[in-house]
Amino acid sequence: MNPLSRFSINQMTVKQLPLPELVEQCVRLGVPGIGLWREPVHAYGLEATAKLVRDAGLTVTTLCRGGFFTTATSLDDNRAAIDEASALGTDTLVLVSGGLAPGSRDLSAARARITEAIAELAPYAGERGVRLAIEPLHPMYASDRCAVSTLDQALEIAEHFPAEQVGVTVDTYHLWWDDRAPAAVARAGAAGRIHTFQLADWTTPLPAGVLNGRGQLGDGAIDLRAWCDLVEEAGYTGPIEVELFNDELWARDGVEVLEETLTRFLRI
Repeated sequence: MNPLSRFSINQMTVKQLPLPELVEQCVRLGVPGIGLWREPVHAYGLEATAKLVRDAGLTVTTLCRGGFFTTATSLDDNRAAIDEASALGTDTLVLVSGGLAPGSRDLSAARARITEAIAELAPYAGERGVRLAIEPLHPMYASDRCAVSTLDQALEIAEHFPAEQVGVTVDTYHLWWDDRAPAAVARAGAAGRIHTFQLADWTTPLPAGVLNGRGQLGDGAIDLRAWCDLVEEAGYTGPIEVELFNDELWARDGVEVLEETLTRFLRI
């Protein structure tokens, strides 16, 4: 098997590269998959992006992101995200579900609100061949970005819906610390709910802007090989997407970072 056959580069890892250059470099290096983000897709144009990646023979592994179910307009925006995912030819929309409602301290209510929103969106997504992948984020993001902090919590929401409509994102950066995560991965895999698997490392000390603290593969504390084995043992055979938010990487030459990321992936 081609060792790169499952590799996908998330667009944010090398966000300094314009989309056409990223696509060109993926073709040059034999990278088969790319995870896209809505904002740069909008900037380049939805139809133009779809044509660019299609003509290059790339697979769009995910679209980021839907979610943020904290505003009155969030459902309309998420329906638009589902339509965009369909137009780009990906079957997976990653959901970062949003944190507490303004002025609230009720995490249970926040998770109930997320469940209610997904109940509205899941049939719409299913009709368009798009799966909603709930991404649990590290607990440090619970107040403002995502009230879903563990894979168990994500599954408790997802299991209200058919697996072909709603599943989960397994992201090493957000889950590596949780000793219950291996059992949850097995549970998700048995039900066919692992819709995407993302790699990033955890390096310390975290930067002042912790959002951009995802370490390059192999630079941190996470046993990435063990996580790959864990997810594969759960039955997941899909793309493995590397998604890094890192100011130091973004300050470097994007082609160099892409090449380095590919090399690190092959060492796992």
